[in-house]
Amino acid sequence: MATQHKQIDEQTLENLLYLSRLSPESTDMATLKKQVDDIVGYFEILSKYDDSENPYDAYPKTQADKLRDDSVVAGLEISDVKKVSKDFMDGYFQVPKVLGEGA
Repeated sequence: MATQHKQIDEQTLENLLYLSRLSPESTDMATLKKQVDDIVGYFEILSKYDDSENPYDAYPKTQADKLRDDSVVAGLEISDVKKVSKDFMDGYFQVPKVLGEGA
């Protein structure tokens, strides 16, 4: 048994066609109107379900007071960075070529 739901009027259908850049030449307006009415009916069915639950409750919460202080600290010295890799020259690490042959 089909339930009654709101139906869109012809002006709204024309506006939807204009906004979606569709033309009614490919199908007749009665078929198109019925399809849009069915879509509106689906939304009315979905609106009956309770959506008051917060979807973010599944994720851990972060307290602002537990975050680290935003303070400037000393970084690594260049002499320490040079010890990390033997391929350090002029302030850069040498890495394998990614573009070109062999990629």
